[in-house]
Amino acid sequence: MPVIKHKNQRVSVFIDVQNLYHSAKHLYKARVNFKEVVKTAVAGRSLVRAIAYVISTESGEEKGFFDALTKLGIETKQKELQVFFGGAKKADWDVGIAVDAMRLAPAVDAVVLCSGDGDFTPLVEQLQSMGKQVEVITFGKSASARLKEAADDFTDLCDEPEKYLLRK
Repeated sequence: MPVIKHKNQRVSVFIDVQNLYHSAKHLYKARVNFKEVVKTAVAGRSLVRAIAYVISTESGEEKGFFDALTKLGIETKQKELQVFFGGAKKADWDVGIAVDAMRLAPAVDAVVLCSGDGDFTPLVEQLQSMGKQVEVITFGKSASARLKEAADDFTDLCDEPEKYLLRK
């Protein structure tokens, strides 16, 4: 049964930038058109907040990208790339995204998660238990099957790659 999306629905959008970035790069050797992703996520509804979770590096080369997201009306939350002894690197926003989604849930009717990370399945289920409509938008070819099944609605960016990708 398809979900209902109407203009009076309040929606928040949570963008796992690393997840979408790496999926687009791996699958298509391209970049993500975040403007179109957010437009599809909102679907003519009332946007409460769109938040992109990003990783900053010492070089700061990503600043232009962060500024571009802000110009699109997307709030950015930044975390520094962690580099461990031995050179291992970690850049993970899963807990931050989950906390923000739970914190904002009382103010919205629908939560749109832009990620294919299966670790978000318990979050989806918890939000649904609170009466929230939970939608997932990501590249289906690299998304968790459990996450896709758990969501009330799933939009596969692979269905229209020319719309959601920026070629170099």
